[in-house]
Amino acid sequence: MHLAYPAVLAALLFAVGLYGVLARRNAILVLMSVELMLNAVNLNLVAFDVWLRDTLHAGQALTLFTIAIAAAEIGIGLAIVLMVHRNRGTADIDRLRDTREQPAAEEQPSAEEKAEAAA
Repeated sequence: MHLAYPAVLAALLFAVGLYGVLARRNAILVLMSVELMLNAVNLNLVAFDVWLRDTLHAGQALTLFTIAIAAAEIGIGLAIVLMVHRNRGTADIDRLRDTREQPAAEEQPSAEEKAEAAA
């Protein structure tokens, strides 16, 4: 097996994942793009393990650790995204930059109250 085929495929997967992280606004799509990037790394680890004929299969062992870490990351990330969507009503990353709590509409002072407080 040539090393070039899985390396090129991994590079393409990583590039698509990087584009998804940089260009997407939806948090779930960003998490999916991170998973694509991790799968590209896993593909490289296994390909180099086979190419080097490692007797300990260290690349495959590292791949298993990476899969376990990716599963934990996606679980925690999805829980955070669902909680933010429940509280804010959106999963748009650009609208989530301000993390402080917004007061409810009935609690916000009106324009007249603001003018009286400023005077």
